[in-house]
Amino acid sequence: MVHEHTDRAFDADIDGMRTAVMTMGGLVERQLRRASDALRLNDLGLVADVLADERVVNQLHVQADLLCNQIIARRQPIAIDLREVMAAIHAVNDLERIGDEAKKIAYKSRHLDAYSRRETLPLDKVQTMAGLVGSMLGQALDAFLRHDARASDDLAERDREVDRLRNELNDELVARMSIEPGCITAAMDLVFVVQSLERIGDHAKNIAEYVVNVVEGVDARHAHPADNDAVPSS
Repeated sequence: MVHEHTDRAFDADIDGMRTAVMTMGGLVERQLRRASDALRLNDLGLVADVLADERVVNQLHVQADLLCNQIIARRQPIAIDLREVMAAIHAVNDLERIGDEAKKIAYKSRHLDAYSRRETLPLDKVQTMAGLVGSMLGQALDAFLRHDARASDDLAERDREVDRLRNELNDELVARMSIEPGCITAAMDLVFVVQSLERIGDHAKNIAEYVVNVVEGVDARHAHPADNDAVPSS
């Protein structure tokens, strides 16, 4: 449940901050979809759209970061309010990086346009991976909006699936390059696309982990039971 208190001006600021994060998140989701579609459809027009979105994403990042810092300076939030502001600062950083990865995918899509044997590349598996990380991003943003700390565990599991797909695709592409030198440039482009998708999954997982800190006051990045068990007693 989203935290509220009696200071209406403070509530308005927090609501504005949440809106800024979600607006930026929605645009980044569109960037990722367009980059993925550009790769799938070999559509260079979509590449231009991704690059145009990138400029707006960068502007929104600056605006959201400024808004968060103004809330800290003017309202001096504490406890859950402070944790949410800090989570928003971290989240927009991750969203900006997702936008950067979407831009990289779009650029690689443009390179692949020149490859005459695109139909022989494992683009269907890349699209499966892109669909998974896209749904992870949507789930992470929904978790941020609704303060759903439970989503973190699910996203961690889905991130492991993304890692499995990355390894599978990298192995396939390396094997392909070893027997078909003519595809090396195109295969390397896809390796970089796969790398970008894997990083997007990591950023989505990060956003969900920030929510855990907001709700529970625990940094999920450093609070794994296995790690705690491994700490030697003094």
